[in-house]
Amino acid sequence: MVAGGRTVTTYRSTAQPRLDEIADGVFAYVQPDGGWCLNNAGYIASDDRPVLVDTAATHDRALALKRAVAEVGPAPRFVVNTHSHGDHTFGNSLFTDRALVVAHETTAVEMETVGLHLTTLWPQVCWGDLSVELPGLTFRDGLRLDTGTAQVDLIALGPAHTAVDTVVWLPGQGVLFAGDLLMSGATPFCLMGSISGSLEAVAAMRALGPRTIVAGHGPVAGPELLDTTERYFRWLQDLARDTAAAGLSPLEAARETDLGEWAGLLDSERLVPNLHRAYAELRGAEPGAALDIGEMFSDMVAFHGRLPACHA
Repeated sequence: MVAGGRTVTTYRSTAQPRLDEIADGVFAYVQPDGGWCLNNAGYIASDDRPVLVDTAATHDRALALKRAVAEVGPAPRFVVNTHSHGDHTFGNSLFTDRALVVAHETTAVEMETVGLHLTTLWPQVCWGDLSVELPGLTFRDGLRLDTGTAQVDLIALGPAHTAVDTVVWLPGQGVLFAGDLLMSGATPFCLMGSISGSLEAVAAMRALGPRTIVAGHGPVAGPELLDTTERYFRWLQDLARDTAAAGLSPLEAARETDLGEWAGLLDSERLVPNLHRAYAELRGAEPGAALDIGEMFSDMVAFHGRLPACHA
């Protein structure tokens, strides 16, 4: 471990996650390549009350995260879940011997409602011994955690990626843990959220003035990721207006679309559920309105030609 920008390479040779120090005492845990269920997490060191931001999808990956954190600081006293999806929450139980799980009240409801459903989508993945560990502390608008060394603000945004997403903001370090509101090198995803709400969330995050951004998936980035994400969602809205006016379904529209600038992003099949959301909002649906998730996912699989690969 080298001071001033430490890197710890952890325990699974097929993915080689990394724990990188991105500010003094602030770490990003990045799982390449950032595709389905290969999420990022974060660790905010403190002698008294360290904070972990999100966990991991499988028992083995969460255990690797726990070991990596133990190399640079004390066990977390708080685990913040940025949203309800299992790749960010299934590892909670590996930390609750010491830590209190914290999340937005809506996130807690979603976690309890959905349970371990994600594991049924990719039964070939070795998920391990998992249980849903619900938050012991919830909040409604926002919350400030007292770590003893850093100001850690939890800010609720959405509907965007899900009904409510939480960002973890460290104003003293200029570091933003954005959860899946932002994807770095991967296609944004609004299966459960909102296109217009995602644009509002981007504006809110930009107003914070972050210098370093840890997205929910993919490499650590700078504020340019906000511009890229906004541009994607504006493009998506324009595409939806044009294809809906032409009478195309979301699946037909995706098949007709030249991805152009976005062709290099991981998981491009997410275009289909994103178009479902955009079409619904064009028809007047409220952001985050309930849609047929099964149909959206099935259309995505049909577009892709098979179930998207999950390497968790």
